[in-house]
Amino acid sequence: MKLVGRKVKRIDAMEKALGRSTYTHDFELPGMLYGAVVYPGVAHGVLKSIDTSKAKKVPGVAAVATYKDVPNNELGIVTKDMHVLVPVGGKVRFEADPVALVAAETKEAAEEAAALVKFEIEELPPVLTIDRALKNDIVVNGERNDAFHRKIRRGDVEKALEESHLVIDMEFETGYQEHAYLETQGAVAWWDGNTMTIWGSMQCPYYVQNDVAEVLRLPLSKVRVIQLETGGGFGGKEDVPSYIAVKAALLSYLTMKPVKLVYKREWDFRETSKRHPSKSRYRVGFSKDGKVLALHATVYLDMGAYSTLTPIVMYRSLTHAGSAYSIDNVHVDVYGVYTNKVPTGAFRGFGSPQVLFAMESIMDEAAKRLGIDPLEIRMKNALQPGKSTITGHVLKSSVGAKQTLMAVKKASNYEKLKKEVEEFNKKSVFLKRGLGWSHVIYGVSLGSAGQHLDASAAQVHVKADGSVTVMIGGTEMGQGAKTVMAMIACEVLGCELEKVTVLQPDTSVLQDSGPTVASRTTVFSGNAVKIAAQKIRDRIVEFLKKEGYKSIEIGKGIWVLDGEHVPFGAVIRKANDANVKLVETGWYETPKLHFDQETGTGEAYITYTFSTQLSLVEVDILTGRVQVKEVWVCHDIGKVINPDGAIGQVQGGVVQGMGYALMEEIKHDEKGRMIIRNFDNYTVPLITDIPKINAMFVEEEFEEGPFGAKGLGEPSLMSSPPSIANAVSNALGVRFNRLPITPEEVLLKLS
Repeated sequence: MKLVGRKVKRIDAMEKALGRSTYTHDFELPGMLYGAVVYPGVAHGVLKSIDTSKAKKVPGVAAVATYKDVPNNELGIVTKDMHVLVPVGGKVRFEADPVALVAAETKEAAEEAAALVKFEIEELPPVLTIDRALKNDIVVNGERNDAFHRKIRRGDVEKALEESHLVIDMEFETGYQEHAYLETQGAVAWWDGNTMTIWGSMQCPYYVQNDVAEVLRLPLSKVRVIQLETGGGFGGKEDVPSYIAVKAALLSYLTMKPVKLVYKREWDFRETSKRHPSKSRYRVGFSKDGKVLALHATVYLDMGAYSTLTPIVMYRSLTHAGSAYSIDNVHVDVYGVYTNKVPTGAFRGFGSPQVLFAMESIMDEAAKRLGIDPLEIRMKNALQPGKSTITGHVLKSSVGAKQTLMAVKKASNYEKLKKEVEEFNKKSVFLKRGLGWSHVIYGVSLGSAGQHLDASAAQVHVKADGSVTVMIGGTEMGQGAKTVMAMIACEVLGCELEKVTVLQPDTSVLQDSGPTVASRTTVFSGNAVKIAAQKIRDRIVEFLKKEGYKSIEIGKGIWVLDGEHVPFGAVIRKANDANVKLVETGWYETPKLHFDQETGTGEAYITYTFSTQLSLVEVDILTGRVQVKEVWVCHDIGKVINPDGAIGQVQGGVVQGMGYALMEEIKHDEKGRMIIRNFDNYTVPLITDIPKINAMFVEEEFEEGPFGAKGLGEPSLMSSPPSIANAVSNALGVRFNRLPITPEEVLLKLS
């Protein structure tokens, strides 16, 4: 490889370091108005009336919108179970369910007017827990609270449990997690009378285009969405930007002026989606030597007031419920449950961290009771070619599961490390250390349930001077997608990385390329770029052969033509002067998967990554504080395109997963109002909390991936919470079955 697999400088590093990148907050248009949102502050009730008269009198106010101003008030990615604005006579379902919008000449005027919108709400008792919701005596949304269900049915689970030497029966609970992206949600909309143009911070421009078109009853050709720089997403900017963009678009539609709506952090906390809280019960059967014989699991996900992406999140919870192990007898139920709290949706890992925490805790508990090392029990059950996942998907290739386990064992000097921890604990009275393993699977792509969206487009244009522009339908949100796309284009074309510019996505240029989620960008957008670049390269080669060249070699910035070293730019000038077509579109879609949605069996995803993590923690038994000292983590992600970018993903994922495991927590009061509304009382890991992270990779190449690549964005987080939780349990000799493991939780367990 000329460039793939080598260290490179991130192509957008300089503009971000120097503050030249344009984020939504920076974006300005002449005559622009500013938006504000009116929230009810009540978790459950009926909106009886709304009065905007005082708000409209505030100087500078251009519009105050209510449900009456919305052409189509239905909204929702999977099911239309929410409104753009709550109608009079309709239900308020959580405290930040928007009831009105304001557009004004200044932000201050908009917020002043928003505070003057008066409304009357007949309050109803709120449903705030999964257990309360399951009674269904107070229905939050639709016909019942447990509205969605997915299942797996394979083998004879009850018989296998009866015949098991050991059955572990445990319950688990996990809480909310806030995305904590640096840049809050925001969009700018401009209706010029002919086209609605949206600029914003988002992961899925095509979602935004579709939703704005539906709400305003416009054809898709009249809605154009252009991605601005996005300061972090982690799933929180998958569907939520549609809801923000729709608000800005409505105000612009009413005023015929550009409208900017950028959320304050408090608005973002109260209204936008979070990771699903969960409750689950696992019964897992083991043979005497540690083989997993049966899995019976029931999982409940708290959707909050609206389902948003939950039905899709549930699919991943379902298919990952048994972690990275081969289990023949499987009975899994996953339910989505409405409550009167902030809606939950996409978050890095997408419904898998909750179930992986449960299954990996079970594996450690089984190892302890059977007298088997936690590494050994994972090796015994790890997937390999010829084995099947819990859905019965027989894996044929690109399975580096056991290799990741062995890589971590070797890198950590595991046997020596165990002895060091044991010696430390013998000598230390108030500080205790523990080691925790996790071994997880991740299905790359949207899977069988999302195949209608699993395709991507890219355009590659080689300019006459040898510079190259690339546009993909996926988005850059900090993960390094632009650099990877540029590297792929360069690898195929033989140009210099410095000559490539990756443009922001624009829905008026490329066909709908699906969402930038599911760790699919490298595979889907990368393949689309590769296909487009190959078309151009092949056309140039064909032209050169017609010109009489017999030997053509493509290098890095240099093409060798019959032994002569010719700069890439000179080759392109020659082709361009001969009217060779130097612009192409690439389109990539995967082979179709065969999956039975009724039984939950079959080919769930196009391929899988495998990850192993070993964490060393230290617990202060006087204060309950947990410190993660060191982490060893290995991922099988196929071919590593950009090593530095991959290491960065792992480091970020480990730390974000550490926050989920140990400290991040959102609480509500008895009336359903969020107590945590900003970073003054929502704790995330600081730079001083970051442990030493030893990152490694296994390259079991995926034949469908660009140069053999798979994906990494989400698995980098997923291995972290169960590994750290297992380490804390190991340190203290008690099992923690709830996340986060806060100091208070530690002290309660020890009391």
